[in-house]
Amino acid sequence: MSLRWRAGAAVLLAGLLAVPAPAWAWGPTAVRLIANKAVDTLPQEILPFFEANRNYLVQHVTDPFDTLKKTPSERRNQFIHLDHYGQFPFTSLPRNYNSAVAKFTKRALDTQGLLPWEVGVYSARLTDAFKAHNWEEVRTAAAQLAFYVAQSHDPFNTTVDDDGKQSNQPGANVRFGTHLVDRYQLFFFVHPNEATYFNDPTDRAFEMCLSAHSWLENVLLAERRARRGINDYNDEYYDHFYSQAGAVLIRQISDAATDAGSYWLTAWVNAGRPQLPSR
Repeated sequence: MSLRWRAGAAVLLAGLLAVPAPAWAWGPTAVRLIANKAVDTLPQEILPFFEANRNYLVQHVTDPFDTLKKTPSERRNQFIHLDHYGQFPFTSLPRNYNSAVAKFTKRALDTQGLLPWEVGVYSARLTDAFKAHNWEEVRTAAAQLAFYVAQSHDPFNTTVDDDGKQSNQPGANVRFGTHLVDRYQLFFFVHPNEATYFNDPTDRAFEMCLSAHSWLENVLLAERRARRGINDYNDEYYDHFYSQAGAVLIRQISDAATDAGSYWLTAWVNAGRPQLPSR
């Protein structure tokens, strides 16, 4: 077992604090796991800086949860109701924000969520921080960007049925994105791929949301099957749910870690590949 792996695992376990999870998103355990694993996707040119700041990233990737408590309007940045815009792949929704505003109005977009555009905003913010050699802002923007990338991989953040009520499965989102992770995260292995460069960060964010949305019915079906013959959300229920939906869960977390690292890499490349400090 490498020192790098053990250091990363120690940081992750230390960072899994008892933070209340919003009822509509990945819980803190999932988000921190994604940020932690994202560091391991990076090339050697930027790995030492992110490795040195792994603890900061894991600790602060959940800061938007705290922002939400103080600023309710932050909620619109953490989801997008893709299925409000028709049928998959939702081509009626322009991916350019100004074009979408012109077509649907800003108020309508705020109501239906801004998640992929928020990913684009923080990708640009991180790029600017790299250009300015503002390493404190780099750390902050990188953590926040990883949060929104993580949210883009939660199927329930992409649908009007974001809490499962429309499917007569209220709370399915929490049981999938929070409870399954909290119960089983020590038993599954997250295997992200190496980070890659994205030509268009906002367009990539839409693709992430589309991919997540494509798994929604699988998760809902798995949850219905897990409840058959069971009257309570007990250990038996969660074992059944995990056996049915665990592969999707692990895939989404792994892909989120890959994409978070890729966004960090993309911002650095777009900033001109500045020399990073060792810490």
